[in-house]
Amino acid sequence: MGLLLGIILLFTAVVVANVIHLIYPKIPLSIYQIIAGILLASLPTAATDFTMHPELFMMVVIAPLMFNDGQNQSFRYLSSNYKSILSISVVLALVTVLIAGGILHLALPTVFPFALAFILASIITPTDAVAVKSITTNMTVPENVNGALEYESLFNDASGIVLLDLSLAAYRSGEFSLGHGLWIFAYVFFGGIIFGAIMGNLLINLRQRLMRNHVDIGSIVIPINVMTPIVVYWLAEELHFSGILAVVSAGIVHSILYDRLRLTSTKVQMATTTIWTIISDALNGIVFVLLGVMLPQVLQRTAPRNLLNLVWIALLLYAIMTVLRFLWTRFRLVNINSAKKDLNRDSLLMAIGGIHGTITLALAFSLPVMINHHEFAFRNSMILIAAFVILISILVGAVAYPLILPPKSREYTAEEFRQAFNKTVHYAINALHDDDSHPRERSMVADQLSSQSEQFHSFNRTLFEQLVNKAHQIELATLDQLTADDVITEKQAQFFADFVTRSVFRGSRHSFVESWVILWHRVKWRHARRRRLRKQVKSNGALSSDTGHQLITKNEREAINKVQTLIYRNIEKYLHSISTPENVNEIAMVNHIYMQKKRFFSQDLQVNTDLVTSLFIEAFQLEHSYVQEQLAAGNLSQELANALNEQISTDELVYVQSLD
Repeated sequence: MGLLLGIILLFTAVVVANVIHLIYPKIPLSIYQIIAGILLASLPTAATDFTMHPELFMMVVIAPLMFNDGQNQSFRYLSSNYKSILSISVVLALVTVLIAGGILHLALPTVFPFALAFILASIITPTDAVAVKSITTNMTVPENVNGALEYESLFNDASGIVLLDLSLAAYRSGEFSLGHGLWIFAYVFFGGIIFGAIMGNLLINLRQRLMRNHVDIGSIVIPINVMTPIVVYWLAEELHFSGILAVVSAGIVHSILYDRLRLTSTKVQMATTTIWTIISDALNGIVFVLLGVMLPQVLQRTAPRNLLNLVWIALLLYAIMTVLRFLWTRFRLVNINSAKKDLNRDSLLMAIGGIHGTITLALAFSLPVMINHHEFAFRNSMILIAAFVILISILVGAVAYPLILPPKSREYTAEEFRQAFNKTVHYAINALHDDDSHPRERSMVADQLSSQSEQFHSFNRTLFEQLVNKAHQIELATLDQLTADDVITEKQAQFFADFVTRSVFRGSRHSFVESWVILWHRVKWRHARRRRLRKQVKSNGALSSDTGHQLITKNEREAINKVQTLIYRNIEKYLHSISTPENVNEIAMVNHIYMQKKRFFSQDLQVNTDLVTSLFIEAFQLEHSYVQEQLAAGNLSQELANALNEQISTDELVYVQSLD
């Protein structure tokens, strides 16, 4: 029960941090998540006393994250830039471990022997592209820098893990063989890549065979995809390959073959993408919340006099890594395709972009508690140093990037997009109303189309109530005319007298004058009823005692439905006549109210679902056509037109997915 409560608290902290970041996005999301973790650790409950199991953490948290990163990458970019990727993710990682570890040993030879210094350097070498993205969300990062940082973090994680294993082996044995170390590195590194590619191909073929046999359902295909990183990581580790590189390789294979999958299963691929987005965001949040939770625990086990020394060591290591990254890029040891005039800026961006996060934390907590049957005394200090390096790298990035990078700018504002989108939806709805054929189906489609603009529309309650009141006046006036023309029978008049006034008073708020108008209509209907009764007495000479109280017959119900249809038609004409892009949402809501009333009286009437689908497709095409017309006329910028078309296509895809 305590574990379940702890998991719930972790996810709650992630959600709260996301909400706060949504309200005030100037501070990086990772900072909010770390603070949320610290606050979570202060709660008076044992549920937050988490025990980190490194193998389980790597398999359940890190492996899915790396797999998702891999399946979102471009194989074309990888194949054309493999030299640069190897340079920054393998060679730079190795040089960083050697130089940072060597300097640390020279500075503190009695505290950090070579093997121990290399262990610490290996832990802090991997970078985290997700942490960079959380900082640069609202900034314009050069594409070459952004691509280099992303692909570096994809592969240098495995480099750090392999180098850590080699350093731990040297620390345990007290000796190190260069030849043996290089062989182990090559076996683990390239073995993981090859094994992951093979497993990725096998799983892709399995999914395609299932789809060819008409098993194209999410309950089978999606779980296979979600379980892939866990299975691939576990098998790779059993064979002593790099599990992380294996899941990255399997993910890249998925990205290569996804085009074929998307053509055979659009709906499943959309669902898969959505699920992986949720999983990735949740797991990344959990990692940083866990960092915040663990910090107080680790700090409590550290003497205050040593704390400042650990901070200085973290600052030294971060400075060494940052300088190395700058020089590596500045002297083109890695080619990120920077123009000569931008080389210094891009080198600085690459240096600051070496932000650490999930893998560094995982490696720190993966350090063994016992080595050679003795307690590993440096474990707690190394975890703290790694945590400080993570915090320093995030804080430096959060301060420096906004000073160097320009904020993201668009050729249109959110208000301009809202107005343009409302006009687009309004155009399609008007086009549907202009055709008088199949009014029932067209009204249903127009009612649904109006929901497109709800997320971009600020609801005007006052306007809505004014429209409802006006619709009620039209409804009452229509009933007045039908009563005066003796179109409505006595029972129908009584029925409408009760039904309409109840719906009027319940559906909206009315002023004193409007209330008296409604009561006056009620008096007129009563007068009409008495007039009919007198006519009936003169013609029949008697009046049945149950007149006006018997149940409405089927024929009378059909007559009432015709009256309700006439009322709805008059109201629909009025609403259409005053419809504008500014009030399209409020009009749609009023229209929806009367559609529901109409359906109440016509439950047995069927609509042509094929025609409704055809009208929806026609409406989306009208929206795309309107955007193109406005773009050609110069009323929209290309960027705004692209955003509108993207939104329309998304809405269309959502509708198509609902056709089951």
